[in-house]
Amino acid sequence: MSLTSFYSSLCAQLSGLLTDERDWLANTANASALLFLELRDINWAGFYFLYGDELRLGPFQGKPACTRIAVGSGVCGTALASGESQLVEDVHQFPGHIACDAVSASEVVIPLYAGGRCLGVLDIDSPSLARFDAEDLAGLEAFAQVLLDHSDTPGA
Repeated sequence: MSLTSFYSSLCAQLSGLLTDERDWLANTANASALLFLELRDINWAGFYFLYGDELRLGPFQGKPACTRIAVGSGVCGTALASGESQLVEDVHQFPGHIACDAVSASEVVIPLYAGGRCLGVLDIDSPSLARFDAEDLAGLEAFAQVLLDHSDTPGA
């Protein structure tokens, strides 16, 4: 199966899972579980939500994680500050990387926008270098959009 087909199927699974449920917290919890179950070679999948000038840990699957990340710090904070997804082949080469799990080697982070404002980020880590590529990024951005489309987001 091609990556494009895989992510199309993953988005369809998420859409089905979220049918008749609009709760943001419940939906992000199920989305992180689905990602952790279906993506190969990852060790963490979850969400950080924006509160003031920091990101706070939301629903996730994997080892315990950093609870708070300042906007502009690490890969997650950089994605939030720049408003752009981050695809990092080697987190150890990323300036200011925050090592919540020393085993993580690559990462993809997608800012989540609704109603013209950023709510937080979707963060996925892998123990393998260069685990994610442009196709993964596009597929995960589409996944995030399905989540947003099926959820009543806070403050939106």
